[in-house]
Amino acid sequence: MGTDATLAERDRAPDEINARARAIGLLVDAGVPFVVGGAYAYATYTGIYRDTKDLDLFPRKRDALRALEVLEADGWRTERADEVWIYKAYKGDYFVDFIFSSGNGVAVVDDEWFSHAKTCAIFGHECLVAPAEEMIWSKAFVNERERYDGSDVNHLILKAGRSMDWERLMRRFDRYWEVLLSHLMMYRFAYPSERDMVPDWVMAELMSRTLHTIREGCWEDKLCRGNLISRVNYHVDIHHWGFRDGRAWDENERQQGDERGTRSELENSVGGSR
Repeated sequence: MGTDATLAERDRAPDEINARARAIGLLVDAGVPFVVGGAYAYATYTGIYRDTKDLDLFPRKRDALRALEVLEADGWRTERADEVWIYKAYKGDYFVDFIFSSGNGVAVVDDEWFSHAKTCAIFGHECLVAPAEEMIWSKAFVNERERYDGSDVNHLILKAGRSMDWERLMRRFDRYWEVLLSHLMMYRFAYPSERDMVPDWVMAELMSRTLHTIREGCWEDKLCRGNLISRVNYHVDIHHWGFRDGRAWDENERQQGDERGTRSELENSVGGSR
């Protein structure tokens, strides 16, 4: 990892780089909409380059199946790995991930990923690159023992915070505002001289919500939402300690909100304005 652009591909075989370039070229020619994410998007905003084992492309879910069909026609092996968030395509040992949500089903790729994307040249093609705000939204929920994307969130704030749409980011987190606050506090710890990258009104709003929860006290329902940020680390809580499955509860709340066409009671309770 470093600021040398060659780090992204130095340890990769030419065939692997060519496979990534071919995948993008085929999808562009076929008119399949996607934004580039992962290490390539991260480097676009931060100037930090690192070796990456795959190419992460973010289509809307309705376009992800079409992307698989395009690559299948070119001889790729494809896999609908998880209907919640990811499909994959393999060219021999090399692969492309088509990510249409975060692993917990929250950060769904929608039209705003495209309308707010940057345009950059990736493998010789003009491509849309995922917005910094949506990258933070997605990465903030990755809190596994073997992978924690907090440093990525910190670097995105450090390098793109001044130009970010913080109102949109606050709206994205909405009912998950405590997850955003946790990352902002870690950012403030890591960069005490760069706190002004986060607008004061954002911190004031989130701290106000925190004070409200202190006055409100504990929820009556014995619920563990930890499995929204980790697939495995809260298994004991839910299966042995009597906590309700917070992810299942959250999915039900979101579904009911979609059916009503309104925000859930929890979302309304925390507010969304500054």
